[in-house]
Amino acid sequence: MTYSVDELDRIDYRILTELLADARASQIELAEKVGLSPTACARRIRQLEERGIIRGYRADLEPTALGLVTTVVVTITLEKQSEDYLAAFEAAIARCPDVVSCHLMSGSDDYHLQVIARDIADFERIHKQHLSRMPGVARIHSSFAMREVVRRAIPDTALRR
Repeated sequence: MTYSVDELDRIDYRILTELLADARASQIELAEKVGLSPTACARRIRQLEERGIIRGYRADLEPTALGLVTTVVVTITLEKQSEDYLAAFEAAIARCPDVVSCHLMSGSDDYHLQVIARDIADFERIHKQHLSRMPGVARIHSSFAMREVVRRAIPDTALRR
């Protein structure tokens, strides 16, 4: 879906800011915070969802509480940067459940991935079974994160107008 940031008004931004703070807030709570009736607030949220601005609602899980203590930043360089190679790699990486995020990059590396694993042995499994088998890969470089410093969704400062 296409949309223009100019189509969002002050109330839309307030709704988005409140949802970032607490996506589980009831329609009544949210409506009170943004100064709308619950019906009007629900209509606005539905429109934001239909326009693709709100993509969904998720639980923010703590990886270490689930035994996922190893974060790995992986850079991938492909043999070629043709559309066929990019499309094949992206289709394959989308099916890899251990990849938390993947970004097509400018510069010397083609992709940056974030992988979360239980430990180094688990990452070795991910590397052997998934990453090293990706189509068109010429080079894989892995860096292990020592600790997380900041993690956030879209910062609410980006929603201030």
